[in-house]
Formats: sequence, C-alpha cells, structure tokens
Amino acid sequence: MPVGTFVKNAKTMTTYSKQLPPAKHYGVIVVGSGSAGATAAIAAARSGAKTLVLERLPFLGGTSTAVLDTFYGFYTPGTESKKVVGGISDAVMERLRRHSSWLERPNTHGAGTGVTYHPEYLKVVWEDLVRESGAEVLLNAWVQDVEVSEGRMRSLTVATKLGLRAFTADVFIDASGDADLCHFGGFGYELAGDIDPAQTLTTTFKLCNVDVPRRKTISKTEFRALMAAAAESGLYNLPRKEGSDHITPVDHMTATIMTRLPSYFKKGESVVNATDPELLSLAEMEGRKQAIEYIRFLQDKVPGYEKAQLSTFGMQIGVRETRRVYGEYRLTKEEVLSAKQFDDQIGLCGAPIEDHHGGADTAWAYLPDGQCVGIPWGTLIPKGSQNLLMAGRCFSSTHDAHASVRSMAQCMAMGQAVGTAAGMMNRTNKAPQEISVAELQNQLRNDGAILETP
Repeated sequence: MPVGTFVKNAKTMTTYSKQLPPAKHYGVIVVGSGSAGATAAIAAARSGAKTLVLERLPFLGGTSTAVLDTFYGFYTPGTESKKVVGGISDAVMERLRRHSSWLERPNTHGAGTGVTYHPEYLKVVWEDLVRESGAEVLLNAWVQDVEVSEGRMRSLTVATKLGLRAFTADVFIDASGDADLCHFGGFGYELAGDIDPAQTLTTTFKLCNVDVPRRKTISKTEFRALMAAAAESGLYNLPRKEGSDHITPVDHMTATIMTRLPSYFKKGESVVNATDPELLSLAEMEGRKQAIEYIRFLQDKVPGYEKAQLSTFGMQIGVRETRRVYGEYRLTKEEVLSAKQFDDQIGLCGAPIEDHHGGADTAWAYLPDGQCVGIPWGTLIPKGSQNLLMAGRCFSSTHDAHASVRSMAQCMAMGQAVGTAAGMMNRTNKAPQEISVAELQNQLRNDGAILETP
C-alpha cells in the first residue's frame, strides 16, 4: 500500500492516514536512555539545547533499570579505593540516597566497590533528572531508519504505537548500546565475534526470602566449589561455574550474575550476534530456563537459600557487546592495561578487563594498582561523522579494552561528555572534530567530572 493511502476501518469507520506527520526538530536528539543516554540528555538540555531522548522501553535507564542493580566503575579496585567518576552521576547517587535505596559493597571478583541500588527507584530518579533538565522524553519508540548525507545525519524514522514518526536535529547522539544510528547510517563498526570472540549474554534474577546471615557462613571459594560439584554431578545444567550473588537494599533479597548464553554463532561465512532478532529471542527464553536451574541449585545446595523463592527475572537479557563503532580514535588493550593518559581524555576508568567469554569462567586482567586509563574524546566520534556522537558500550575500542571501559559509571562519564559537546556543537554549528577539546574539558571539570586520576 503506497504512502498517503487512506484506509477506513469497517468496525469504527475511523479514517487513518499512512502519511508521516511533519518532522519535529530538536537541537539534540539522544537515542537510548541507559547510563550513557540519560546522562547525555541531561547534559545537553542543561547546556540550553532543545533536547529529545528516544527510548524503546517504557521507562528510562536501559540496562541500569532493565537488567542490573549495581554500578561498577565509580571506584578503583586495589589497596586504596579512589572515586574516579563524578558530575551528573553524583546527582543520581544523591537521589538514590533520598529513597534509601542504595548501598556500597565490595565486588566478588575484585573489580572495586560497587554501588547497588533498587532499579525501580532508579527509574524514577532517571526520569526526574532528565525531565528537570528540560529534555523531552518519548518512550516506547524504536528507531527504524535514518537519513544521512555526506557524513551528516539529517533525520530519524521512529516506530510508535500510532505509527511511524520523523524527527530532525542539529546533533544526534547514539547511546543505543547496539550502535543503531551508526548501523542504519552506514558508519563503520566491528561486529562482536567477527575478529575476537564476543562476550556472552546473561539473564539476571533475584531471589527473596533468603537467610542472608546463613548465606554468609560460606566463602566465595566454597560457593564456587558447591557450584562446580553440582555441575559435575550431572544433576544440574550450570554452564558457568563461578557465578556470583550479592545482597540488595531490600532485606532478605539477593541478586545474581550466574547464567551464561552465547551471543553469537557462525552462519555460513558471516557472524550472527545479539543484534539478530532470532538469536535474541532464543536467548531470552533459554536464559530464563537456565536461570531456573541455577535457582534449583541454590535452593538445594547453598546455605541460606533453603526457603528462597524467585522474585524477578531481569526485564531483558543482559547484552555486553554487539557493534563497536570505528571512531576517530580506537582504544586498545595495551593502553588500558598500561593506564595510558590522553591529551583529549574526557573521563577515567580503573575497572579491570572483565571478559565474559564462552566457557565456565571469566577472564580478568587488572590495571596497575590505583591507576586509571583515560577515555579519549576521539573514541566517542564515529569516523567521518559531521554531527553524530556516540556513548556507552558502542564506543570505539577493541574487544579487550571494551571489556574494561563498558562499566556503567564510565558510560555516565561518556554520556556527560557527549551531551556537553552536543550543546557546544548546537551553539556553534561545528563538527565534533572542530570543537575545542580544552573548552569541553574545562566545562566538564566545572560540572564535577573527574578527568585526572586522584
């Protein structure tokens, strides 16, 4: 049926038009509202730009509210815990404190102090901060296509409950996680699994009625031994043998990172990964089935879980990497592990490389004690882009570097940087390669961001 055809509904006699309504224009459009996207929207709107954030879920927060309950990357691991991310993220933490819905705890594997929160409260925190900044929000909105010419993004086509809508902007920010804007716009990227193995997927779940003091009577080593023995018995299907559980702000409730599902496979000569709808559909269902096995193991074998019951699954499966865009600069493993500093860095990361590869364990590689790698501004600019920025797990890096800097605190640092830069670009009509990095860094520091290791 051609665009513009009118259709009459026989039951209601209502007339519908397939013609797209006129495009609405913004100074900055942010696609995705996770830790990177929500922060970017706040920063852009605070800079004075007319800002819209588009989110495919019915709430803000992305992975931070749909999958996980802990921010990592705020603090360095090692002998001394150093706070290395600040700014808008501090406002997020303050709002969570008001709801008494957070706690700090050591990470099971030594990745540094984590900030565990209640995701339902965090949804409201993100929504309040974004709307208070002046940004507009459109939920349940899926980007379907983009228009790009000569490196400049012109418009987006978005699917909504009322049909397709078009939006235009002076500056766009891809915080979709899967680099959807870059993909639709023809900007280059590496598909996870194409060169290096892609990180696995995880279905998270929470259990209530847990006897936490009794659970604490066994150590991490003993917990792993119980899991390994259960798997080796053949009575439990447990692909991962060193999963973890942790306390939450809710009494007698624990949260887990245990399940493990492949995020890619070979299909002929090509690699299919978690951007493929069929693979993702299968993984969502298999992840919940696998989670039931881990719950059965916990109830049968782990002290404190004898009377525990399933509370919730994560709303969606946890995806660690899919498309990593080729930026004006690409961060490498060697730079991360040597804690390299950059003249154009807009944030810091002290988190170790945490590679959830296929198999029973997870590979860890640590930065020098108390040190951080800088996050270069060039890793947030898609190569050749004239008005498109990116933030979050689609930033420009190799597989190994990504496994460190993808932590949600670093995504917030990236988001604040690109949102601030988008405001500058909107005011000056400059490309991302043309704006003053020194001016960007000064503004970030003034707004509480941390750019140098304490």
